[in-house]
Amino acid sequence: MKKTNSLNTSLLLCFIYLFCCTSLFSANSQKKQSDSPKHITKDVAVEPAFWWSGMKETELQLMVYGEQIAHFTAKVNSPHVRIKETVRLDSPNYLILYLDISGSEPGAFDILFHNQGVTHGYRYELKERNPDRLNIESFNSSDVLYLIMPDRFANGDPSNDQIKMRMPYQVDRTHHSARHGGDLKGISDRLDYLADLGVTAIWLNPVLENDMEGGSYHGYATTNYYNVDPRFGSNEEYVELIANAHAKGMKVVMDMIFNHCGSDHPWMYDVPSADWFNNPEEYVQTSHRKEMYYDPYVSKYDWDKMVDGWFVPTMPDLNQRNRHVEKYLIQNSIWWIEYSGVNGIRQDTYPYADYDMMVRWIEAVEREYPNYNIVGEAWLDNPIGTAFWQRNSPLNPNDTKLKSVMDFRFMGLSHTAFFEETGGWNGGLQGIYDHMTYDFIYPDIHNVLRFLDNHDTDRFLKEYPKSSADLSGWKQGITFLLTMPGTPQIYYGTELLMHGNKSRSDGDIRLDVPGGWPGDAVNQFTEEGRDNLQNEAFNFMKKLLHWRKGNDVIAHGGMKHYVLQNGVYVYERYLDNEQVLIFMNGTSNEVEINLDRYSESIQNKDDWTDFLSGRSVTLGEMLTLAPREILLLE
Repeated sequence: MKKTNSLNTSLLLCFIYLFCCTSLFSANSQKKQSDSPKHITKDVAVEPAFWWSGMKETELQLMVYGEQIAHFTAKVNSPHVRIKETVRLDSPNYLILYLDISGSEPGAFDILFHNQGVTHGYRYELKERNPDRLNIESFNSSDVLYLIMPDRFANGDPSNDQIKMRMPYQVDRTHHSARHGGDLKGISDRLDYLADLGVTAIWLNPVLENDMEGGSYHGYATTNYYNVDPRFGSNEEYVELIANAHAKGMKVVMDMIFNHCGSDHPWMYDVPSADWFNNPEEYVQTSHRKEMYYDPYVSKYDWDKMVDGWFVPTMPDLNQRNRHVEKYLIQNSIWWIEYSGVNGIRQDTYPYADYDMMVRWIEAVEREYPNYNIVGEAWLDNPIGTAFWQRNSPLNPNDTKLKSVMDFRFMGLSHTAFFEETGGWNGGLQGIYDHMTYDFIYPDIHNVLRFLDNHDTDRFLKEYPKSSADLSGWKQGITFLLTMPGTPQIYYGTELLMHGNKSRSDGDIRLDVPGGWPGDAVNQFTEEGRDNLQNEAFNFMKKLLHWRKGNDVIAHGGMKHYVLQNGVYVYERYLDNEQVLIFMNGTSNEVEINLDRYSESIQNKDDWTDFLSGRSVTLGEMLTLAPREILLLE
């Protein structure tokens, strides 16, 4: 780890870059922290740069940066705002102020810093709240989330590809680990494509600055919590993207990371305090053993290693038990919601952060936005472990307050279940049936995020299908995802039959969308640019997505399913007097099944319509299904 007392040229560059959007301070990077304070020749920098009056939380933390700023005394020049607490950390280049803004009104006020005859003023603004923020509509089971990795989706502004950053990087689309140039404008330019497809919410992998050596294209190594990465665009462009999505009837979900920052964050060059990070002096790798949260025999050693270990060497582990770190992260998330109007949060590496702090975070967000939805990434391979993390779980005596969790077990099963025969006790669709029997363990099944793949897993398709017949397993997976209880999530490019294997490289599952870059030979965002199989897949998904939109039976209804008969999985979705009945032949053979066993769902209704084909289907005594056939009967 880079030591606090190694303030060299890198320190100066880090601070200058971090605060270039505000007034900058001048630092002599060769001075040691023990030097006596001199003076501030330029303005200090403050995070957050502004806030709002009228918030439920009336304590505001300001993190002030500047050379030797800790030796200054702060005073607020306002009758409505007062300093509750001044905190000086180990590094003299930070000063934390806690303000009471309970009686404040919108407007600006001065913060004055005094030291040895030097007075410095900083003008701070409390903005008026946008009334729309009080009624933000968050995502729920009526939505389908479409996950986008911004660097790999579309490049709308090539001028921001290779720009001057603090750390070196290279844009190279031939290299899987390099930046490729996708950005917010590229996404904004494709909103009509997404609306046409039928998705109702967009989840973006992290968009905040990742000024890391090599570029950190994926976004999970934050180096500035208040700025969008300039290679993606600006804060204003992010707000504009959200507004444009709202105008087209789509929500936006923001990816956040509280567990760690990037190793090139300025905090790593000038560490605020000895307990700002976990294991700051010697690298300790996390065990990734998230099961220890409910392990009745867990040792303290294993607990500490899991929670306090670093995710990877380039992602230092933040210590959320430090109350200033906690407040900084909580406040930052609320700042982004209030500033941008983003509709929900996906929290990365959820169990790796301090448990109690995360509970307080959710409570803080919900005080400001009572109906807000947060989904936490708790990657566990069994539904019991996943359900432990959901709000009101009877398995957990210390409620997480986390509304939504992610069903990784379904994802893992789906990669084989929809493509293999039913041989074996748990093979084929029998594995899906068995998995669904564990849904009883969730306190709220509608707030379980279901998915076939994402940016960290193998693609649902490992290889490109050879023919239309080879699409049958893909279609069954898509159909089940969009008709099972829960909130579906689709990974970008699935509608285009993107395929890949993580064992080859992370880049193999994070490919560029052809047509997203100027000069691409084909444009798969258009019907003309897709081949016949891709158009078949696109149209199949589009048909289902538009059918699901506003469909309360699917979004909020109950489910009944039946033990497989001859490899056929049958299940019903119902709500009040409405119902949908789905038949899936999980075999490569024509199968005839007896319908008597499904009488409680058929309810003596003989004539049904298959939504997928539009043809009429009579449910009498027997039903014959073609190989891998799907019937979605209304």
